[in-house]
Amino acid sequence: MPRVSEAHLVARRQQILEAAWRCFARNGFHATSMQDIFAESGMSAGAVYRYFPSKLELIKATAGTITEGVGEVFGTIAQTEPVPSPAEAMEMVINTVSQLLTRKDVDLSKIAMHVWSEALREPEVGAVVKELALHVRQGWIDVLIRWKEAGHVRLDADPDSVAAFLYGTMVGYVAQRNLVGDVTADQYIAGFANLFAAAHDHER
Repeated sequence: MPRVSEAHLVARRQQILEAAWRCFARNGFHATSMQDIFAESGMSAGAVYRYFPSKLELIKATAGTITEGVGEVFGTIAQTEPVPSPAEAMEMVINTVSQLLTRKDVDLSKIAMHVWSEALREPEVGAVVKELALHVRQGWIDVLIRWKEAGHVRLDADPDSVAAFLYGTMVGYVAQRNLVGDVTADQYIAGFANLFAAAHDHER
């Protein structure tokens, strides 16, 4: 029997994951069954379970996709000299989130809303959501340290408080995309930048 290539395995795994995303976006996490995912992917139960033994594993993989992308943008910010201003950094992050959430034929921001809801009733899903949140907040903490050195924020600014606020800003963008529907990445970035511009003008 010929050996299956690594590229083939990766492609099959992604095929299943994207099928699950389409199901979750249509019906939510809780209402989607593994049978729905088998049908959507066009693969057998055995083939799907080989990669993802449960819906929770699919949610973890989805969170991992988002975490990896957001982690990359914080890595870029960390390597940029001089450090991007708060407005510039938020633009980089929101644009990255927008690119991650809108993939091919599915909007992952809808899945995020379903997962957050499910996290309130399912401890294992809640743990995944919390892990992602802490990862993102740590990224903002690392940026804040450089902002202090560059004089963008007060030296006595509490890193945990600022990081929690900025994470909330990111979550708010995703929520408004789905609950209100009239906000764009450009609009959101402009609003954030205007706040800092007003504060800077006042100080001068």
